[in-house]
Order: sequence, then structure tokens, then C-alpha cells
Amino acid sequence: MDPLLLSRLHFAFTIVFHYLFPPLTMGLALLLVILKSVAILRHDQTANQAVRFWSRIFAANFIVGVVTGIPMEFQFGTNWAQFSTFAGNVIGQTVAMEGAFAFFLESAFVGLLLFGERRFGQGVHWLSAVMVWLGTWASGFFIIATNAWMQHPVGYTLLSSGGLEISNYWEVLFNGWITPQYFHTMGGAVITGAFVMAGLGAYYLLLRQHEQYARLFVTLGVVVGLFATALQVFPTGDAEGRQVTALQPTKLAAMEGLFQTQQGASIVILGQPDASTQTIDNAISIPQVLGILTYRRWNAEVQGLDAFPRDQWPDSIALLFYAYHIMVGLGTLFPVVMLVGAFLLWRRRLFESRWALWLLLLATPFPFIANIAGWLTAELGRQPWIIYGLLHTSDGVSPLLTTGNVLFSLIGFAGMYMVIGILWLLVMSQEIVRGPAPQPEEKV
Repeated sequence: MDPLLLSRLHFAFTIVFHYLFPPLTMGLALLLVILKSVAILRHDQTANQAVRFWSRIFAANFIVGVVTGIPMEFQFGTNWAQFSTFAGNVIGQTVAMEGAFAFFLESAFVGLLLFGERRFGQGVHWLSAVMVWLGTWASGFFIIATNAWMQHPVGYTLLSSGGLEISNYWEVLFNGWITPQYFHTMGGAVITGAFVMAGLGAYYLLLRQHEQYARLFVTLGVVVGLFATALQVFPTGDAEGRQVTALQPTKLAAMEGLFQTQQGASIVILGQPDASTQTIDNAISIPQVLGILTYRRWNAEVQGLDAFPRDQWPDSIALLFYAYHIMVGLGTLFPVVMLVGAFLLWRRRLFESRWALWLLLLATPFPFIANIAGWLTAELGRQPWIIYGLLHTSDGVSPLLTTGNVLFSLIGFAGMYMVIGILWLLVMSQEIVRGPAPQPEEKV
């Protein structure tokens, strides 16, 4: 097997596994601030105990996220040495800032969040929750800044040696690509945290356990989830789509399965793209909607893949099409789920409606799937470029890498990540069984 393909699979495997955890930690970080604020303002011991419970969930996910995230940076040197040589002077800055500023900030205050309440009091405990939230979201910003530069490289100078260096640091750090991508990603994180909190609360209510805490979990999860899911559709999702339209038209065409340039293009709801025949099999589409979404005109001309050289097409059109449609389909479903929950909550019937509680519980895994599908869409759509318009993915791989090297590493990572995944499941199961009720060693 080709070392390039194996290296891409290796990175895809590690990032997909890793990205199961950061969205939950970033989403829970905001919810912890809300819970702690409620606890202090209302002198609410239930909310305060909920902070302790969710802090443990947060810490377990934070640790696994760190452990699974570190190997991805090592792969820049082992599997992608040519990419690192070419662009290391640029991406090294944002990656280093993520570690130096954001990671150390959140790491320091996670300890205070877990163990500082009794010693330092409620004010410092609230501050630790705020700092953890700021740290996790700052960490997300610097990672997004790195990825945004690969999607839309700016602020660089091409050296005579063939590499790049930063010519405008602020242009790199405040790349125009960052804003829609960052807020859309953070929105996905908040949705993940809200669905997990509401889903666990629904689970406890269905079992008639920890009902006082469960009602709080469901209420907060549904309220925050309703706002987050609405904002995810508009404006953040819309801004992401229009940005792709303007700067990566080949990605847009492949995402939508648009092989031929069309005026008043349809949006495909379901179908199976066939790149060999350049058609969508069994297509279910809505006429002219794509023009409205992209250019705000019914009869706008939308470029298809036929407008670009074949070697600039994404190299996995079908996978990109499916990933995008999974993300959009789930993103359309999420507001409906939360709207149902919010309506029943307003009518004071949610906690007794077992079908609605089952809906919240069964919906819990889907934000994780949507997040992964979103990242696959972003990365598959950038192909065949590792740095859009500057460096092909095939030119970024380590030149001396062999199939055996990558396969050995991939199998090793799969084994280690399986062990980590099992341990994470055991810890999560233990915390869920233990529940949010105070233990003898906890101060109520």
C-alpha cells in the first residue's frame, strides 16, 4: 500500500478518535460556568453539587483529549516532514501559542476547579470555572487558526530556499477564514455539551434516580441546546457556507455533488454521487435553493466541478458528499429535538414525557457524529492540497517513509487508543453509576 495513503489514514484515525473529546470539554466548560453562576447567585446547593459532578466528567475527557492529541503533532515530523519543512515557520507559531498560553491556562485552573473549592471558597471556584472555559476556547482558537491558515494561507513570504516564513503575523492570527470556522466549531462543542447533559438527565429521570439533579441537567441542556442549535444553522453555518463558496469553490461543488455548472442550481438532499459518470444517482433535490444559499439569488450561476481542472477536484468526492450531508442532516435535526424539548419544558410536561426523555437520551451520540463529519468535510474538501493552493498533499509526506513504518505505527496507535477508549468508558460508567449526589467526603 502507498505510504502516502497510509499516512493519510493514520492521521485521519488519530484525529477522529481525538476529536471525540475536545468538543465535549469545550461545551461542558461553558455549561460549568453557567451552573456555578447559578449556584452562587441563587445559593443553590443542587447546582453547586452539579458543578462538582460535571467537573469530574470534564476532567476525564480533558485528560483523554490531551493524551490523544499530542501524537498528532508528532506526526508532522514523522509522517509529514516535507510539510513541516515547508510551512513549519508559520504553523509552528500558532501551535506553540496553543500550548504556551491556552493549554497551560486550562491545565492550571482544572486543578483549582477539582480541588480548590473548600480551600479557596466559592469566588475562586467560580473564577477557576471561567478560566477553564477561557482556556479551552482559547486552545480551540489557536488550533482553528492553524487549520484556517492551511485552508486559506495568508501573511506569508515564499523564501528562495522553497519554504515559507511569516510576513504579517497579525494577518495569520486573524485570518478571515477563522471567524466563521471558529464560531461554527465552538457552536458544535456547545451543542455536544448540551446534548450530553440533557441526555444524562433524561437517563436518570427514566430510571427515577437523582431526579432533582436530573431536572436541572435536562433544563439547562435543553435551553442552552436550543440557542446553540439555532445559531449553528444561522449565522455560523451560513457564514461557513458562503466562505467556502468564495474561497474554495471546488469544495462547494463536491460537497453538493454539483458536477456541471448550473444557473439556479438545485440543492441535493439525498443521493449517491458517481464521479465516473459525473451524476447523482437517485437524487432527491430542491430546485434553485443552492443559488439562494450561496449568492442570495434564485438564478445565480454556481460553478460545478466541470469548471475546474480534474487534478484540482477533491480526490474522494463520494466520502466528502456523504460527510457533508450527514453533518447538515444532523444539524437540521438538532434544533427540532431541542425545540420539542423546550416546548414540553415550557408546558411543564417534559419531565413526565417518557417518549421525549427517550428522544433526548437517544440523540446524545449524534453531535459527536456531526462534529466528526464536519471535520471530514473541511479536510476532504481541501484536497488535493495540504495547504490550499500552495502545497499538494502528495508533496508533504516524509520522503523516506515506507509502508512498513506507517503500518507498524498505525497498528500500535490503534491498540493504544483501544485501551484508552476502554478505560474512558469504564471511568464514565463509574461516574454515571455513582451519580451527582454528594458522597460522604464531599462538603454539601
